[in-house]
Amino acid sequence: MLIPEAPLDPPAGFRGKYRTDHYARSMYAEAAGIARILPAAVAVPIDADDVSCLVVWARDAGHSLTPRGSGSSMAGGALGSGVVVDLSRFCAPAQVDRAARTVRVGTGVVRDDIETAAHAVGLRFPVDPSSGAFCTIGGMIATNAAGARTLRYGSTRPWVRGLYCVFDDGSRAWIRRDEALPLHVPAVSRLDAAMRDARANAQVETFVHAGVRKESSGYGVAAAIAPHGHLIDLLVGSEGTLALFLEAELALCPMVRATASVLASFPTLERASECAVQAREAGASACELLDRTFLDIAATDGALGVASGAEAVLLIEVEGDDASDANAACHAIATSCRAFGAIDIMTAIEQSHEARLWALRHAASPILARLAPRVRSMQFIEDGCVPPERFASYVLGVRATLTRFDVPGVIFGHAGDAHAHVNPLIDMHESGWRDRVRGIFAEVSALTARLGGTMSGEHGDGRLRAPTWPQLWSAQARNVFAQVKLAADPRGTFNAGCKVSRAGDESIADVRYDSSVPPLDPRARTMLDVIERDRRWNRFRLSDSPLPDLHDAP
Repeated sequence: MLIPEAPLDPPAGFRGKYRTDHYARSMYAEAAGIARILPAAVAVPIDADDVSCLVVWARDAGHSLTPRGSGSSMAGGALGSGVVVDLSRFCAPAQVDRAARTVRVGTGVVRDDIETAAHAVGLRFPVDPSSGAFCTIGGMIATNAAGARTLRYGSTRPWVRGLYCVFDDGSRAWIRRDEALPLHVPAVSRLDAAMRDARANAQVETFVHAGVRKESSGYGVAAAIAPHGHLIDLLVGSEGTLALFLEAELALCPMVRATASVLASFPTLERASECAVQAREAGASACELLDRTFLDIAATDGALGVASGAEAVLLIEVEGDDASDANAACHAIATSCRAFGAIDIMTAIEQSHEARLWALRHAASPILARLAPRVRSMQFIEDGCVPPERFASYVLGVRATLTRFDVPGVIFGHAGDAHAHVNPLIDMHESGWRDRVRGIFAEVSALTARLGGTMSGEHGDGRLRAPTWPQLWSAQARNVFAQVKLAADPRGTFNAGCKVSRAGDESIADVRYDSSVPPLDPRARTMLDVIERDRRWNRFRLSDSPLPDLHDAP
């Protein structure tokens, strides 16, 4: 697909904001990951008619549309060289049905706002990524996001009951689990046929990594063709490549009655990893790993209260019907930690004490941010997930790779799911840093493949990981994935190059920290830096109101 370098004229009949000036394009050239891609234009539709208008225009003219919510994504799926479509304005307030335990909401609504609305009637939306304060529910659905509590509640996919979609010809329809498919929509009919063909010619196991507990790579074919699967399972996790989502219906569950937490320090990573597996089996709702590299960074801001000889720490949460129940579960987990060789254990029953323990989990991020501009925390191998029995091998392998390239790094993550987040700390003033980034990415990709894992446990493939599919997915799986994309989007209108890579696509292309990359508009650069520093990703990029201490944008 050719994307013209000249500014693109807006489609006839489009009523929303449509910008091709350098400032507006610069404001959408970056997301939370490492990539920078300057779009040809930015469109902010005001309603569903506007979105359909854009889709028909882009399909007929051969332009790519990249949907975007807050831009807090890591893997580059919210960036594109065509037209970025900001859907964050689709933020109709949450409508909670307490009896049905569901909520209907615009896909631009922030996840924590949904939780607030659910809490008001004694319910909750239990999928809780750490970005919940600023990520949109549309972005969560697009990537099949997860979080710390997938041990008990799973990822986003099973909680999505319905999606209001715009398909490749501009048609709009609800896809709901409890209703017949709208087969009058051509794309829906083609996708349904593709799933029937997959059921007939492949096994579910073809589309999963055996033993892996979290997955947002590939398309959700395994879930869709399972005995109780549905086409909506295919749409969730599709990263804007099959349809655009404007509204969602989500399932809710009762609020948790009581929680308690354990912080256990271990002398070796292996013992901590073994204990994490047991914690999941013992009913923990969350189990987070902080390895030595994380603890060293966090310690620069003061005492941690962690045993000095700890090579790794587990933060484990349990739930109960009441405080007594949670307390009993907490002590059972603590006993299990001792059996696995924990050298120090702290328990927390009261909410304020729990909050202090879990503050450690978030201690490193502000410290890492202060290392800039010389050292950058780059998140490009940040989402690996492997079978639990291989988790220690994975983390040790990542450590060895970082050491080989003489790059420090911070490792933490969802140990109960054998899912690690890794932040290599790249010195931008050292010659050859780009080669180090590419080398680390290549080695960790190969390590993940050897261990039978996925490069994306919860953040999606985006443009970063799409080129790694040949290493991580079989030829049969890749062929079916390609057929899914072709069925939904035969002209390649939706997010071209995301998830399904094209010839010549690179995982590591323009890095937004690279001074040799053409600069963005200076006003946009200042505002983007503030957004990142303050983690205000959900701020509307073309807002007429300035950020603190900044002048108004045009």
